[in-house]
Amino acid sequence: MRWVTVATEDGPRACMVDQGEYVDINAADPLLPSSVRELLELGGEGIQRARAALSRGIVRHDPADVRVLAPVPDPQKVICVGLNYKDHAAESGVPAPDEPVLFSKFPSALIGHGESIVLPAASKEVDYEAELVVVIGRRGRHIPRNRALEYVGGYAVGHDVSARDWQMNKPGKQWMAGKTFDTFAPVGPELVTPDEVGDPHNLGIRLRLNGETMQDSNTNQLIFGVDVLIEYMSKVFTLEAGDLIFTGTPPGVGMARKPPVWLKPGDVVEVEIDRLGTLRNPVVAETGA
Repeated sequence: MRWVTVATEDGPRACMVDQGEYVDINAADPLLPSSVRELLELGGEGIQRARAALSRGIVRHDPADVRVLAPVPDPQKVICVGLNYKDHAAESGVPAPDEPVLFSKFPSALIGHGESIVLPAASKEVDYEAELVVVIGRRGRHIPRNRALEYVGGYAVGHDVSARDWQMNKPGKQWMAGKTFDTFAPVGPELVTPDEVGDPHNLGIRLRLNGETMQDSNTNQLIFGVDVLIEYMSKVFTLEAGDLIFTGTPPGVGMARKPPVWLKPGDVVEVEIDRLGTLRNPVVAETGA
């Protein structure tokens, strides 16, 4: 099953992907919520009702005619993991961490497929990072590793845009500030349920900048897998349905290149992950700052 969220005059609407069209599930069954996050909260019963509603779907959107938002545009939390690929740690010249390195983005950083990444006037060194995003499917705390994947509602393609001058050069290294400028968390185009993905630890992941491949790896390079991350995070805080986990980036980031490669207005960034699709976003300069 594949979910998208589209912008309408009535607000964001959860749609199921069917034969190349987006079917508004709430319009087919008004008892179902219009939010992907709320659909996830319903669990298996909600998914079964959504499948049944699909055949009655009378409100269908052509993807070419709608604005696609992040699949879950209203998560409670956006949690990120640093230095979580073996090959990226080697590229960065640092040892692999003994435990997951966590930071966060605010939901205000989220944008969807096709929306513009805005380069802030306050930063001159904005980098790209391809990422697998895990979408939590149900509430949990102190989740054991052997049950962690039961709490996954789906996966999506993500892009952890990063202002390196803020992240690395500000007093105390402003990781969160450098990571959470508006538009710095593209996710999409779809949320794909685990049954369609299979093993999340064996997915090719690539990033292209203006058509040139800059990152090319596989999630089998993850230092801490999805199950380990969920177990670790749930020791600290309650995971809620719809929470997003950016799981880290492979090598090839702009900061590590000689000379460095920073995003600039007019660029187009594509992040592709096997079985999940391709997330495409143009890059523009901030105006009116």
